Amino acid sequence: MTDTSATSVPRKRGRNGGGAARRAERTAVRKEFSQVITRKIPNLEILDEEALQIIEDNAETVLEEIGVNFVENPAALERWRAAGADVRGERVHIPRGLARKLCATAPKTFTQLARNRDRSVEIGGRNLVLAPVYGPPFVRDSTGGRRYATIADFRNFVKLGQMSKWVHHSGGTVCEPTDVAVNKRHLDMLHAHMTLSDKPFMGSVTEASRAQDSVDMCKILFGEQIATSQPVMTSLININSPMTFDATMMGALEVYASNMQACIISPFIVGGAMAPVTVAGTLTQVLAEVLAGIAYSQLIRPGAPVVFGAFVTSIDMNSGAPTFGTPEASQITLGAGQLARRLGVPYRSAGSFTGSKLPDAQAAYETANTLNIGLMAGVNFMLHACGWLEGGLVASYEKYVMDADQLGVLHRLAAGVDMSQRAQAMDALREVGPGGHFLGCSHTQANYQDAFWRTQLLDYKPFETWEDDGARDTQALAAVRVAKMLGEYEPPALDPGIAEALSEFVATRKAAEPDSFLS
Repeated sequence: MTDTSATSVPRKRGRNGGGAARRAERTAVRKEFSQVITRKIPNLEILDEEALQIIEDNAETVLEEIGVNFVENPAALERWRAAGADVRGERVHIPRGLARKLCATAPKTFTQLARNRDRSVEIGGRNLVLAPVYGPPFVRDSTGGRRYATIADFRNFVKLGQMSKWVHHSGGTVCEPTDVAVNKRHLDMLHAHMTLSDKPFMGSVTEASRAQDSVDMCKILFGEQIATSQPVMTSLININSPMTFDATMMGALEVYASNMQACIISPFIVGGAMAPVTVAGTLTQVLAEVLAGIAYSQLIRPGAPVVFGAFVTSIDMNSGAPTFGTPEASQITLGAGQLARRLGVPYRSAGSFTGSKLPDAQAAYETANTLNIGLMAGVNFMLHACGWLEGGLVASYEKYVMDADQLGVLHRLAAGVDMSQRAQAMDALREVGPGGHFLGCSHTQANYQDAFWRTQLLDYKPFETWEDDGARDTQALAAVRVAKMLGEYEPPALDPGIAEALSEFVATRKAAEPDSFLS
């Protein structure tokens, strides 16, 4: 794990000596940012070679015999026909081996540029990039409760992401601002990501024209040449499982792929409803859908960057509600990681998933399960890494900072065990000897500041101190931290000319058509 602390408030050492300096150190506003996680630990491989070959063979059978639908998209059908597929109506039957052959031009890794180049992220290989929750129409906090999200909430979450040390990516639709017209809210969301954060971000996928707006705004922010030849956005293209590619998502993919912008090709699967109830059957469907989606991106533009996506959960057969943190979903996450690595493309899965309505014990258990499995599965891009609540319907302020704090644990686990001379601590063992203690030894004094991961949220005070401080639970502590982070937020510097051009673009596009609150 490598940390950078490129931005911090300067501190002056006063004449009163070390005490004043230490007090200043404790109270100063610090803006620390971590680099992406680079795993020094092995991936957990749950499937043996025989199982992998069976799933891959079955996926090819699905593509050839059953086929996939490309609905309301005649141009897509023509592309597939020209590539050698058997097109019957809107059903595309892809000959065995064709999709995998087309996928071969997709890059194994790619770098998504941020406007602050120090925040750019490499996606793929041994890396893990962490991005926040995506898509909830509701937000929740301890004072306002559950309510429809607004653009003010959206901007707050972007600010929290900018201030969060362990979050590498600003994300996309961190909540759905329902107080802005549907046909215009993507402009305000992109503008917030571009101006309130200097981390990487995602583009709009709700219509091809909105994807084009995303590219056009990136031309202003990064320059036209960069915005059409290098990834400056990584955007989520969901497949309508089972095996249906709709014109809306494919229209967005076509815009992004043609401009060399990265797309996460991701089935959206609730096992038992949109896929078989078995792990092997679901993995077969996931692979078939991803193969078809990635192959299509390469038909648009060979070499376009893509990510193998797998958003998979199961269903409660009593209530019909989706469930999270289950062992079956973990097995699918692990297995899909192996399939993605064999295909040779980056992998997206896992997150801070929970079906809980509150940031409570259920939320903590389910979130811990999914975050840790994501680390072990070799995930390269983790969307929903913080803030997810109520099955993805709610973006929670308190859970955002609770999850973001725990992402530091993933960084430390991924670093593996240090076996350097310093870490072997033989000098400490010799100095202390039998019956002694290590608190005051030279090795401890030299290394204690970064020896252990430190929470920025959880409470470890003695009971009496905790009670005197108000006996606050984790949600209460998180509410305090949210207020502190938003209070300390400062926007990253942006060239005034670029800022003005972005504002003008948004204003012009909004004025070009009347408001619509229909999708």
